[in-house]
Amino acid sequence: MVAAVVGLAGAVAIGIAGIERIGPWLAVFIAIGGSLVLAYNLELFGGWAHTGLGFALGWGAFPVLVAAFAQDRSLTVSAVVLAAAATLLSAAQRSLSTPARAIRRRAVSIEGRIVFSDGKVEELGRAALLAPLERTLRAMSWTTVALAVSLVLARLGH
Repeated sequence: MVAAVVGLAGAVAIGIAGIERIGPWLAVFIAIGGSLVLAYNLELFGGWAHTGLGFALGWGAFPVLVAAFAQDRSLTVSAVVLAAAATLLSAAQRSLSTPARAIRRRAVSIEGRIVFSDGKVEELGRAALLAPLERTLRAMSWTTVALAVSLVLARLGH
């Protein structure tokens, strides 16, 4: 809890320090960002932010829009399109991580098998169910890193 409060306060402080350089519109992003963090983590307002869409917008689109505004003092069409891509990537990540987390944390027994048309039988278990989810989540993580590096390189003119 202390780390969360210190982290949020630090982020807000950095934002406030940037208002002089970026402009007063940054204050709007600071207010929205602080509200999103609180609404999501504390499940305020009936939990509207603690949904798949709330996660995708708050942790996907919003950081992209803030970063774009901080860089250019405006929101370009390309920033909005990138925010949409980040929303979709975050939504996909959540749709994979939610069942993986449920299996890892709450499943006490998994039983089943797949019988293929050629007669082959594959037993289902914890590892078989988690493997494709975790491989895809890992690939998505590296995709995000590669995308971020490409954006930095594009900004530097490379």
